[in-house]
Amino acid sequence: MSPAKSRITAATLASAALILLGMMVASAGNGAQGQVAYSDARIRIGFAIAPVPLNLDGKNPALVGLGSYIVNTEGCNDCHSAGPATEYVPSGNPYFGRPKQVNASKYLGGGRDFGPLGVPGNLSAHIISRNLTPAPDNETGLPGGDITYEKFFQIIRDGTDFDHLHPTCTGGVLNSGCIPPPFDGNLLQVMPWPNFKNFTDRELRAVYEYLRAVPCLQGNYPGPGGAAANIPPEPADRCTQ
Repeated sequence: MSPAKSRITAATLASAALILLGMMVASAGNGAQGQVAYSDARIRIGFAIAPVPLNLDGKNPALVGLGSYIVNTEGCNDCHSAGPATEYVPSGNPYFGRPKQVNASKYLGGGRDFGPLGVPGNLSAHIISRNLTPAPDNETGLPGGDITYEKFFQIIRDGTDFDHLHPTCTGGVLNSGCIPPPFDGNLLQVMPWPNFKNFTDRELRAVYEYLRAVPCLQGNYPGPGGAAANIPPEPADRCTQ
């Protein structure tokens, strides 16, 4: 083969590769995630194991799929649902020997009560898992209503609790609205951010993108006067604003 023909063949192959890549990206943008040959197997698995319909409008499908893989294999819903009794539908509880079916009406809606922090007399704020589902009026719907990706990044990397739902008790006075020293009310308690902080930047971005794609839930918090009295009620129209 002549050098000229060799150069033409190489150029043709390169052009074909670019066209194929463009088709794959276009397919991903159209939400055809099941037909895209993603190089990261976690993305394909993530779409397969997502227990709820996903809204891919305006989102990066590859990140959503990867985020699903991380969220659902790390068991985030174990803590960010209302609790073990309602995490699965009755006919789909794997602990009863049945095929697993997650209860979509509780998925990532928060509300699990982890109780006080082992303080004598239970004089400590109860730690309640937060609602992680999105709402129409903000970036992700995470508590506080303004959790941008930059704040989400800081939450996972440093454990920062921007809502300060359980401040540190002061003056030696313990009550159900605060947590006693040495617990730090500026940091999330119970939530295993010291482990999650080791995720890569791309993995954290993927988790955030996935949380934007799941259906909005009103939340599963106990009613006023319950153990979650330190958790402010969510707007009644949270998912329809």
